[in-house]
Amino acid sequence: MAIEREKLVGMYRLMVRIRTFEERVLKEVSAGVIPGAAHLYAGQEAVAVGACAALRGDDFITSTHRGHGHLIAKGAKTELMMAELFGKKSGYNKGKGGSMHITALDLGIIGASGIVAGMIGIAAGAALSAQMRGTDQVTLCFLGDGATNSERFHEAVNLASVWSLPVVYVIENNLYGESTPISDVCRVANLSDRAAAYDIPGETIDGNDVLAVWDAVAKAVGRARKGDGPTLLECKTYRHYGHFCGDPQTYKKKKEVEEWLEKDPIPRFRKELIKMEVLTQDGADAIVGEMKAELDRAVEFAAKSPYPLPEEALEDVYA
Repeated sequence: MAIEREKLVGMYRLMVRIRTFEERVLKEVSAGVIPGAAHLYAGQEAVAVGACAALRGDDFITSTHRGHGHLIAKGAKTELMMAELFGKKSGYNKGKGGSMHITALDLGIIGASGIVAGMIGIAAGAALSAQMRGTDQVTLCFLGDGATNSERFHEAVNLASVWSLPVVYVIENNLYGESTPISDVCRVANLSDRAAAYDIPGETIDGNDVLAVWDAVAKAVGRARKGDGPTLLECKTYRHYGHFCGDPQTYKKKKEVEEWLEKDPIPRFRKELIKMEVLTQDGADAIVGEMKAELDRAVEFAAKSPYPLPEEALEDVYA
């Protein structure tokens, strides 16, 4: 499928925005400014951007503990995300959600979860809602390779198949569930092969090729929107950092890391856009500069924002 120049540039800008955000988060966590844990998405930008580029504004996504990239790709503002990570009242969830639980319903971001596979069933529920309401909205469910060994995955995908729900499951196979290689806990070489058990389409693609991701997800979204049910996509990619900020990554081999860093999706897409004469070197550099300035403003906004008051602790709690 063809894609217009403006969208191509926008996709590159989003990928750089995600990388810049994550690098700044690492800096602030290392300095002790951001409390708690953070799981960085750097290295996987092509998946989030390619996938979300195939959606409409009123479509839904669900996210994971490593979800900053998904949210930014769906339109979340970096200053409100940064404020949330800082635990500030001006954040998306008033500082009460933190890194792993950001929600922005106005953008179709119906939640991230620190629980592995925690949002897979909820994604099916959102898709069922669209089906029952008679809309053609689609839900995109991001999940990691480790989540495919969860009962939540198998139950939800089976139900989505039985009911032909408008949901697209995007597995981000970055080779590790925390420190456990997926090859140690799963015998199939391609996780998309599991789609056969539910009689739905499955495909494995290069998760570091943003246009390949976009093309595959766009086809799956189109299928879901027509009422033809779910698709299971596996995007093979790699996280540049550890499972969490501070993870020494002793379980990774040096050669493996070097090989995957050579496949970095951002310089790869930049090179492709320059070759296509969509961007120039100066234009690409200018985008990098814009994103660094944006993140400086986001950190300043977060730092100056107030913390929620103690008496507000139980506000916005549903029980």
